[in-house]
Amino acid sequence: MAKLELIHYKETMYDIPLVQLGPVKAARIPGDPQGPYVIFMHGYGANAFDLLPLYSYMDVPEGTNFIFPDGILEVPIAPGYNGKAWFPIDMEALQRAMVAGGSRELFERYPAGLAEAKQKVEEMIQALDVPMDRIILGGFSQGSMLATEITLKAEKKPKGLVILSGTLLNETNWSQYAKQTPGYKFFQSHGRMDPVLGYPAAKRLETVLKDAGWVGELLAFPGGHEIPEIVLHGMNRYLRELFE
Repeated sequence: MAKLELIHYKETMYDIPLVQLGPVKAARIPGDPQGPYVIFMHGYGANAFDLLPLYSYMDVPEGTNFIFPDGILEVPIAPGYNGKAWFPIDMEALQRAMVAGGSRELFERYPAGLAEAKQKVEEMIQALDVPMDRIILGGFSQGSMLATEITLKAEKKPKGLVILSGTLLNETNWSQYAKQTPGYKFFQSHGRMDPVLGYPAAKRLETVLKDAGWVGELLAFPGGHEIPEIVLHGMNRYLRELFE
């Protein structure tokens, strides 16, 4: 397997119905109710089933529960097809940056709609009635931004944080929150040639977290906006260490 392709899966391709968890719908693969929980949020334009194949690759304890939430916004992706998102993105500005050979750096602002998405996912977690120290929180692209925002500001941190092809938002604010919990372990990956969310901003996010005392490394790979096999291996090393 060269890489895990991120495909916009339709619900009919899986015998897994979306379930309502608080204010958010999600694809859920149940395990031991007393076991760990992995909650991964998809990127802009995908849906709850986009990251679902990851569950079969994750090196986590037997009985782990998997939850893949569905974005709270519906966004047009192509004629006749809508995807989901967590908060709005100025797609025209993003496309202009890609045409110009660059990428859109977001670290100097707090995106509109992020606070609402954070609140809804937090309410979803509360509805699960599971302690945060039994939860691995993560996501891809926009979903990883949301996971990072929730983790940074959570009074009780999740057991782990997985940042796949994310970026830095609201740098000063994130730095201040990260400094409150030195020693927290995270995993981050990013393609050096990512045309959607540039590598320099991902590197800057790593620097902000490590300067605050967090423990982790940015796994950089020679690719774009994707989850290649090397990332799966790196993520699994991180997960195994968390559960040792």
